[in-house]
Parts: sequence; structure tokens; C-alpha cells
Amino acid sequence: MFDAVTLDQLRAFVAVVEQGSFSAAARKLRRVQSAISASIANLEGQLGVRLFDRTTKVAKLTDAGRSVLSAARRVLGEVDSLAQLATSIAGGVEPAVALCVDALFPVEVLLGLCEGFAREFPSVVLRIDTQVLSAVTASVLAGTATIGVVGPPALAPGLERRALASVRMVPVVSAKHPLASEKRDVPTTRLAEVVQIVLSERIETGVTGVPDQGVLSTRTWRVADLHTKHAMLLAGLGWGNLPEHLVRDDLRRGRLVRIRPEAQDAALEVLPFYAIYRGSRAAGPAHAWVLAELAALSTQVLRHRRSR
Repeated sequence: MFDAVTLDQLRAFVAVVEQGSFSAAARKLRRVQSAISASIANLEGQLGVRLFDRTTKVAKLTDAGRSVLSAARRVLGEVDSLAQLATSIAGGVEPAVALCVDALFPVEVLLGLCEGFAREFPSVVLRIDTQVLSAVTASVLAGTATIGVVGPPALAPGLERRALASVRMVPVVSAKHPLASEKRDVPTTRLAEVVQIVLSERIETGVTGVPDQGVLSTRTWRVADLHTKHAMLLAGLGWGNLPEHLVRDDLRRGRLVRIRPEAQDAALEVLPFYAIYRGSRAAGPAHAWVLAELAALSTQVLRHRRSR
């Protein structure tokens, strides 16, 4: 019974509802009114339900008709998406882009990227994952991500790279932490007395990852996500390095205080980011757009933040 239901019938049904009458639907679809009436009658016969109350002059949905309307719109929406996808693939556009991003990369850049991607490639699936250090590279090498965003420690041979903007890393403590009162460079002997919160990789047994970065204290607590590290620093549980874009508001409001470790490596204060990808897997207009937009947006967002 349902195999005989056609898209033409569903479109006629939805048009009658949206236009308010059979005659208006006929004008909208550029068909004669008798053809619209026949389509609706056939649809009702095949579904075995009455869609419209015909005791009134104006086309009025029955309870069953309202239920069928929702399903009809879903079916037509999926068909339209399928048509867009087929057209895109035929024109050389990839069906999906999978992005894996280091947790230190600004979320604001990703939001801008997603907004533009939805406009430019409405039929292309976009998947975004957040990982730390070598886990990003591993996703690209394994093929689960087609583009990765990483810092220098996680770069690997065999992958192409494209330079993006740099993120400034800031050593901070809570305003209530003992180190917050230090007005000069903090000597390493002083740091040895307090806990350093370190963002560390989730490494499985037997797997070699990227070593922890910027470790100066002999006492360390290791966490595997940036949100937890940020919360622990705000709670005064230790000191640690965080991206400037993440802590700018905390510093301005006095919740966090910047410190100056005496032994801090200046090279670790600025973390450049790169888009990494396999040339063959990232070929296509959607991937090319993502690579270009990542570079443009990261430069624009981070430069604007530093100028404020």
C-alpha cells in the first residue's frame, strides 16, 4: 500500500496545507486543481485515512492529517537533502569533512568556521572532535579525521601542514593561591613547593605519546582535559599554563593572577598551530575551504583579542 505513495502526492498535500486551499496549491505547483484533488484522494486511499475535513469550504486538516503532515514534511526534507548531496558529489564536493582539534585551540574560531561551513556546504556533513597533542595526529593518521589542528610537539612525518595563528600561553594561579602574592619572577625552588596542574595525554599502555609540556614543578597533578585544568586552577589547587584567550576574562576580573616562573622557557609562551592532513584525503572544495578559513579566522580572532 505505502509503496504506491509518491513524492508528487506528498508535495501536493503539503502545498494544500501551506497555501490554504486546493486552488491555491494548484497555482503554486502550476497544475490544474483537478490534478491536486486527484493526488490528495489517491494519497488518502493508499494511506487509509482521511486527511481533510470536506464538510467546510476551507481545507481543514483532520487529526490524522496533522500527524501525516509532520511525516510528509520529514520525508520531503530528506529527499531534498539527498538531491543536494547528489548534486554536490556530482560537482566534486566531498560528502563529509572530519576535523580533530587540539583542546588549546580557540573555540571561537571553530564557531566561526561552523557558521560559514553551514552556508557554503549545506549538504556536507561536518564532524568535529577535540583531543590533546598526539591524539589529534593519531586521528589523522588513522583516517578518522581528515584535518587536524595541532601544536609543534604533535607534528608527525608523512602529513602535510599549513601554518595557522599562534596562541599565547599564560602561567596563572588563583587569586587566593600563595603564589598570587609574588611580585617578582618565581624561583624554581619556590615552584617546587607547590603543585603544578599539567594537561597530559591519555596514553594507553605501550603507546608513545608527546611528553608533558612546560613542567617546572617537582609536584604535578595531571589532567586529561582543559576544562578540568581551568576549574582546578580557579579553585586554587595549583599553578599552570593556560591559553590567553581562555583566561583573559578571569585575569580582568581578578579570579586568576599571572605569575612569572623564573625558569619558564620563552619558546613555550607562544604556541603556533598547524592544520595537518593527508593530501589525498583532504582533496576537494570543502576541505580547501576549511583549510583557508582556519588560517583566516584564527589570525583574525587571535589578533583582535590581543588588541583589546
